[in-house]
Amino acid sequence: MSAYNLGSASLRYKNLLVVIKQTAFEEYSQLKLRGQAPKALRWKRLEQRYKAHKQCVNDLLSELTKHEVSFNCVNRVDLDRQHLADVDLMIAVGGDGTVLSAAHFLDHGTIPLLGVNSDPNVSLEDRKVKKKRRDERKSHGALCMLSKLNIKESIAPIIYGEKEDRLYKRTRIRCKIKSTFSETRLVPALNDLLISNPSPASVSRFRLGWLSTIDDSTGMPSVPQDGAKTRFAGVSYDVDHSLNVWSSGMWVSTSTGSTAAMSAAGGQPMDFDSSDLQYMIREHMLENSNEVIDHSVDNGFSHSGEVMHLRWNSQRGRIFIDGSHLCHDLELGDEIMIDNEAPPLPMFM
Repeated sequence: MSAYNLGSASLRYKNLLVVIKQTAFEEYSQLKLRGQAPKALRWKRLEQRYKAHKQCVNDLLSELTKHEVSFNCVNRVDLDRQHLADVDLMIAVGGDGTVLSAAHFLDHGTIPLLGVNSDPNVSLEDRKVKKKRRDERKSHGALCMLSKLNIKESIAPIIYGEKEDRLYKRTRIRCKIKSTFSETRLVPALNDLLISNPSPASVSRFRLGWLSTIDDSTGMPSVPQDGAKTRFAGVSYDVDHSLNVWSSGMWVSTSTGSTAAMSAAGGQPMDFDSSDLQYMIREHMLENSNEVIDHSVDNGFSHSGEVMHLRWNSQRGRIFIDGSHLCHDLELGDEIMIDNEAPPLPMFM
């Protein structure tokens, strides 16, 4: 029996969009029909994970139906902004990658996001026998509040508004790219950006600095300048404290993403509530450089009100947004503006 009296309890979230991951088993099955599936696939293992995922989805939808919630389902790869009309809660079922993909459509930060890990790396059987070994092929679920292990008993308190204390506003990265004839604003990044050459074996050349606004009425910078004047969205800036970089690229992360790739690259885990951005220059090369570089500049923070600036000095480049699925190509001379002014995302954590 449900702990909620459907005749008296009031739903906090009434119109839901459920974003569902497409599993590897489904993707490879389509390739198999065309004779293109890799020969080394372990079909039995993939099918087991597919079944675990589908059971989690079915359990979730069963609970939503029981509580008379209005919901629509969409495959992660088919998600579009048209699906967001009248939605007051988005649920992403899969893993961290599904949560990040879903978050990219919540540009304005007005719709909360709930992540459900459908295939956690600790199973029910593992918990029963207290195994410590984790299956690293599965999702860590760091961005998922719920999992298939507790979905049946835990979804109702959320949709009835009893877990609003677990709803946090997460800082996101705003990134703008100015090319010769255009200016592009990327979708907000919840975890991190990787700015690098498309080839991991190629050097990434760029100039890193910080923007300070210029009072156009006087032509004077608001702080002492040591760089060239630039403009974004009609606003004039100077580039201060700039540094030429030859490296493997650069990470920029939020506090949410600081324990992911940033930490693995040698960065610092950040306080959960921090609104700062952290940057990490990867494998900074000093050979043949005319500048004396203190390696303490490789890893630092951009605080509220501070704006990072990069001028891309390689022939090709790419910005990867929260992983490999979403990216933006760079050309020689492109300028990149990065700060923490993207609308924060309300997210159950």
